[in-house]
Amino acid sequence: MAPEVLGGFEHQVLLAVLRLRSGAYSLPIVTELQERTGREVAPSKVYVALRRLEAKGLLRSRFVPPPPGEGGRDRRCFALEPAGLDILRDAKRTLVGLWEDLPVLDEP
Repeated sequence: MAPEVLGGFEHQVLLAVLRLRSGAYSLPIVTELQERTGREVAPSKVYVALRRLEAKGLLRSRFVPPPPGEGGRDRRCFALEPAGLDILRDAKRTLVGLWEDLPVLDEP
């Protein structure tokens, strides 16, 4: 069976979760993606991607209470499963290999 290939947005969501570590819930993920990509990101698109990635076994989630003094509802925090980290490593290895020896695209 061929290894799973991530879509571009799924790849970005996994990387945002990895960057945010234990603080990876929907709002900071949206903010991280917007800051890193320079594009507007619809929260609903992030929610759908998170659920899809969790269903694929690449993420896991758990509910955590809000920090003391903040109030509000419990947050669904996400973390990478080992398979999620593996797929990111494979994607990086593939992309680096494809970029290799393309001097025409090197920064001036």
